[in-house]
Amino acid sequence: MKKSTNHLYLIILLSILSSVAPMGVDTYIPSIPDIANAFNVSIEKIELSLSIFLIGFSVGQIFGGPISDKYGRKMSSVYGLVGFAFFSFIIIFSTTIYELWFFRFFEAFFGGIVVVNAAAAVRDRFHGTEAAKVFALIGMVRSFAPLIAPAIGAFIIHFYSWKAVFIFLTIYALFVAFFIYKDLEESYTYSKQNVIESFKTVLSHKQALKAMLVLGFSFGGFFVIIAKTPFIYIEYFKIPTDYFPFFFGINFIILMAMIKVNVNLLKSINPINLVKIALLVQVISGFLFVLNYENISLVLIVILIASYMSMMAFIFGNCMALTLEHFPKNAGVASGVVGVLQFGLGAIISSIALSFHSETFLPIALSISIISFVAFLIMRTYKI
Repeated sequence: MKKSTNHLYLIILLSILSSVAPMGVDTYIPSIPDIANAFNVSIEKIELSLSIFLIGFSVGQIFGGPISDKYGRKMSSVYGLVGFAFFSFIIIFSTTIYELWFFRFFEAFFGGIVVVNAAAAVRDRFHGTEAAKVFALIGMVRSFAPLIAPAIGAFIIHFYSWKAVFIFLTIYALFVAFFIYKDLEESYTYSKQNVIESFKTVLSHKQALKAMLVLGFSFGGFFVIIAKTPFIYIEYFKIPTDYFPFFFGINFIILMAMIKVNVNLLKSINPINLVKIALLVQVISGFLFVLNYENISLVLIVILIASYMSMMAFIFGNCMALTLEHFPKNAGVASGVVGVLQFGLGAIISSIALSFHSETFLPIALSISIISFVAFLIMRTYKI
């Protein structure tokens, strides 16, 4: 293989590796009504398993960081994938909703171990702007997951029972494990630093912590938009449910296009400045949303939401690179801390924002405006 082909294959391999846990969420969503019927419980109880999955995913990353730094990226990935596959398979034997919750937690726990290794493997091989480009490209490939996974889940449910979704996830994880074991070269050099020292090193680094907080706040705003799109399009604008995937999916299509733009801009613009510009665009989008929330048109709201969400293309990969750049010997632990803050802080911020109920768009508009403004202020203080 030529070097460029190896480079491309590595990016695809790490993208698929980091997409395993998201696939576990997005493939599962269409089966929620069927699972509720199978266990004779309310849909809300099945939806709670999504929150349990996110908790397990976060906890897995806390443990996954030290495991990755001790045993290496390759074997930690394989162990995580096998664990994910095992609990995905065990789920089909659940007899109560509580067993389903329990198995989903550990399925997500091992998924958290997996995703830590993908980010750490990038840090081992790439640095600075090059790392930011690779994280951006991985984000672009990974963006296909929320587009294709629900379709896969819906296709499976159409022909088979909900259990087939978890059989698919089992096979998928083992398939990825095979190629990781076969093709991913180990990139980590063992360090004798203990776990407590590693976490202390990561959490005491002020500049890295700023980039992590920006990620957490940004994902909080992102989660608010994701959670509220059904209300915006289906309830408020009365868009038929069959057309909702188009309005939802267009944001991810634009997001993928912006990731490519980010990669090109990194050739001439510092990633710190790109993050600042992206956050400023989000602040402006939110401000325009606040000014027009009462009589906003469908066209304008589509533009504002797309503008807001597409800026994540410049925030995620660049902030990941800026964070992990500081930790050549603790990339696994650092990746785990980033993941916990990204999903944990993001979930907390979005939960607070979503607790304000209204028949208007004002709470949504104010929430994303404030979140983006705080993130922008934090990023302004970031120094190399």
